[in-house]
Amino acid sequence: MKLYQHPVSTSCRPVMMFIADEGMEVEQQIIDIMAGEQYGESFTRINPSSFVPVLEDGDFRLIESSAILKYLAETSGSAAYPADPKSRARVNEVMDWFNTNFYRTFGYGLVYPQVLDHCKLPDEAANALLVTAGKAQAERFLKVLNDHILGQGAPWLCGETITIADYLASGIVSLGEVIGCTFGTYPNVAVWYDRLKALPNWQSANAGVYEWAKFVQGPEYLKV
Repeated sequence: MKLYQHPVSTSCRPVMMFIADEGMEVEQQIIDIMAGEQYGESFTRINPSSFVPVLEDGDFRLIESSAILKYLAETSGSAAYPADPKSRARVNEVMDWFNTNFYRTFGYGLVYPQVLDHCKLPDEAANALLVTAGKAQAERFLKVLNDHILGQGAPWLCGETITIADYLASGIVSLGEVIGCTFGTYPNVAVWYDRLKALPNWQSANAGVYEWAKFVQGPEYLKV
């Protein structure tokens, strides 16, 4: 198998950490998204959407991180993707929730419009309104995450053991490192995130986000 990735990418880092934690033999090729390599002809033949990650297994190809995590967990027989239908449905549900609700508000509403030029609105005042609204929505979903998804006393998102839902979510929540989020008013989130950061391959898989945070440090960002 081969993974096309970039170490800063929010979507790539969970896949990279899962591969490391499971000890899987997967060739990895960096696509320099900072230099626009994803838009070049050689990569658009692989993924016309021009995004990483992409996983190839022979002539089989996947271009979405959620699907990639599921496929890797399935093919490796990982306990992180339970076989029981109800348990698996819960994992799928939480992964969908993070992709469709949390990432949209926390990533594209709060973090990216502050640090990525191509995600900022051209009008500075309008962009400030976008970020303020993004923060409010992110706080709403952080409360759901804190009080309901993590509020039942289990250490992980879907119960007593880590699942690929935790891996997927880790990439999104770790965006908070870039703007200095502490999640101090969301204690269950903070404890869960600290548990993720204690995993043996966290630092190596997520080195890119810490480098990104150093690169953009300086302004006082709106954060949670």
